[in-house]
Amino acid sequence: QVQLVESGGGLVQAGGSLRLSCAASGSIFSANAMGWYRQAPGKQRELVATIRSDGITNYADSVKGRFTISRDNAKNTVSLQMSSLKAEDTAVYYCTLKNYYSGVWSPNYWGQGTQVTVSS
Repeated sequence: QVQLVESGGGLVQAGGSLRLSCAASGSIFSANAMGWYRQAPGKQRELVATIRSDGITNYADSVKGRFTISRDNAKNTVSLQMSSLKAEDTAVYYCTLKNYYSGVWSPNYWGQGTQVTVSS
């Protein structure tokens, strides 16, 4: 089992910045991917950004150039620096982790979510 604890959500004005952090603990393999998903009211959960343990990143088109994902492998933490925030970034943000072993990815483990609200 993996436990994920997010922090850093809150209320920010449009154009502002916010940083989310997530700490993982439990059964974490050396090869893994951590990331962030979000879900806005009435919408499906969507990928925001992921970063593998080898440093490869992936971003949703809607956040490219505005959000930066980073991680500390030694501490099993992942962060999401969000800049130039827009009202449409308002959502609950979830931290995720999946392990990689013998060519297979595990299902995502999920954090409890942290609310980000961008006022226009």
